[in-house]
Amino acid sequence: MKSKNIILLDHGSGGLETNKLIESIFLKRLSNPILERLEDSAQIDIYGKSLAFTTDSFVVNPIFFPGGDIGSLSIHGTINDLAMQGATPIALSLGIILEEGFSIGDLEKIASSIAQASKSVGCPIVTADTKVVEKGKADKIFINTSGIGILADGINLSSKNASPGDVIILSGFIGDHGAAILLSRNELPFDTKIKSDSAPLSELIKHLFDNLSAKERLQIKLLRDPTRGGLATVLNEISRASGVEIEIFEEKIPVRDEVKGVCELLGLDPLYLANEGKFVAVVGEEIASKVLSILKEHPLGKNSTQIGRVNKSRDGYQVILNTVIGGKRIVPMLSGEPLPRIC
Repeated sequence: MKSKNIILLDHGSGGLETNKLIESIFLKRLSNPILERLEDSAQIDIYGKSLAFTTDSFVVNPIFFPGGDIGSLSIHGTINDLAMQGATPIALSLGIILEEGFSIGDLEKIASSIAQASKSVGCPIVTADTKVVEKGKADKIFINTSGIGILADGINLSSKNASPGDVIILSGFIGDHGAAILLSRNELPFDTKIKSDSAPLSELIKHLFDNLSAKERLQIKLLRDPTRGGLATVLNEISRASGVEIEIFEEKIPVRDEVKGVCELLGLDPLYLANEGKFVAVVGEEIASKVLSILKEHPLGKNSTQIGRVNKSRDGYQVILNTVIGGKRIVPMLSGEPLPRIC
C-alpha cells in the first residue's frame, strides 16, 4: 500500500504523481506568473530582451549507455528544453555531485562528452560547481544543468495554444532512449543493439523557423519533447493545458521493431517510454505539409510524420488512440514508475 507521507519513485516518473507533487507541494508555495506556465523553459523579459531559462537534473542509471552517457544527456536535455520555446541557446551551467570512490577515468570520459556536446551546438559551459559526498550517500554521479537562450521575435509557443483543427507532428521514432536504458540494465534475450536517440534539437528547430514566413511562424502553436512519461504523458499535458481532446493514430506513430519487441516481452507500452531527441509539434493545419517537408530536410527530422489532430473537447480533456485493429481507447497520463532513473 502506497504511503501518502513519503516520496516514492513514482513521484519522479514525469507522469501523474509527478504532476500532483508539483501542484500540491511546489506550486502551492512557489507560485508566480512565470512558474505557473509550466513550460520546458521559463520566459523572462530583461531590459527589452526576451530570454528562456531552464534547469534540469540527471540521475540516469547506468551512466554509460548505447548512444550516449550522463554527460552528453545532460547537455542535450537542457538544450532541448530551450529549443522547445524556440530559443537559441547561449550559455549553460554545470553542477556535478560525485560519490566518494568514483572512477577518475570515468569522470574524464563524462567531462569530454560534456565538452563535445556543448561545443557541437556552440553553447559553452560558463559556470560550474562540483561537490563530493561520502561513499553510499549517492550513486556514482548526479548532474544538474541550467541553460539560457535568446527567444526569437514573432514566436509564441505555449502548451495552452492547441486549438481544434490543429495537426500533431512527431519528429521521429519513439521509445529508443527508454529501450536502450532498459537493455543496458538487464540481461535480456535480444541480439539487437538499440541506441538512445539523445541529441540536441536546437539546430532542427532553427532550421524549421528559418524556413517559415513571419505569418507561418505564428501557426507553430507549441513544441514539446516527450522525455519522462513519453509521448502519452506529454500529449495529456497539452490536452489538459489547452482544454482540448487530442486524437492520435497508432498506425502513424513510428516505433522501431526492436523497441516493439522489448515492449511486448516486458509488457510495456512504447507510448510511455522516454525519448531524448524527439519533439511533438502542434501546428495549424494550413502549414502542416510545409512543416513536415522542412523537418524531413534535416537529419534529425527525416522520419517526421503527422500522427494526429486536435479536436474540440467532448468529455473533458483527454487523449484518444485509434488502434491498428480499428478500435479506440483512452490513453491516460503515466501512472506508476516502470523505468526509474531513465534520465
